[in-house]
Amino acid sequence: MRFTKLFFTPLLLLLAGITICTQAQKIDSRNYSIQKNINCSKGAVVSAHPLASMVGLSILKKGGNAVDAAIATQLALAVVYPGAGNIGGGGFMVAHLKNGQNITLDYREKAPAKASRDMYLDTAGNPVKNLSLDGHLAAGVPGTVAGLFASMKYAKLPFKILIQPAIELAEKGFALTASQAASFNYMKKEFLALNTTTVAFVKETEWKAGDILVQKDLANTLKRIRDNGQKGFYEGETARLIVAEMEKGKGLPKELFL
Repeated sequence: MRFTKLFFTPLLLLLAGITICTQAQKIDSRNYSIQKNINCSKGAVVSAHPLASMVGLSILKKGGNAVDAAIATQLALAVVYPGAGNIGGGGFMVAHLKNGQNITLDYREKAPAKASRDMYLDTAGNPVKNLSLDGHLAAGVPGTVAGLFASMKYAKLPFKILIQPAIELAEKGFALTASQAASFNYMKKEFLALNTTTVAFVKETEWKAGDILVQKDLANTLKRIRDNGQKGFYEGETARLIVAEMEKGKGLPKELFL
């Protein structure tokens, strides 16, 4: 039996994370369990969140290949593992295909076109603490969406099929794990301080395990990508919203950011 080896960061985290194999059941985003040890005979999907792994497995069962599963898993992680899986960042794909071909894609974020050497210095030329780490000036131009579409060259299924599970997870919501709830509570002050509007990760009372996180804005963003391809992210309404947020937060202006 020939296997396709694939490392798609932060998608398939080899030797760690959550493993789902071909015995997985129907995805229930509000009632699921974490399995870190499992025996599989025909294939497995490994990621940092069980729901994302289940999505990847569902794509394999629909006839998709490893790249299809990786793309769908990445998009699902953008919903259920926002701390590292989001579409506002970047990543890599390293794959060894069944035909022996080795592939490497680098789609990490890039600095805005006219970002300058001294943009994180004060008037005296001294570094401003955390300016390059927190807030709007710390943002790069996201590469994930472009990278996923570049990966489609090696996929089998239409992108609309691969992104739909992520849309449903964002729109209908999913149950938080205890560690996610604790993380949101811990980061609440930063969420409030670094955003110009209230984000989905903030609520008046503390989060607890089992609470349902619904992300309507993210669902709409994913729908625009589904309907318009990568132009639905880098152009049009989503791009306009990114630019507006950058300008509200005193980041780089429109002509510098895009």
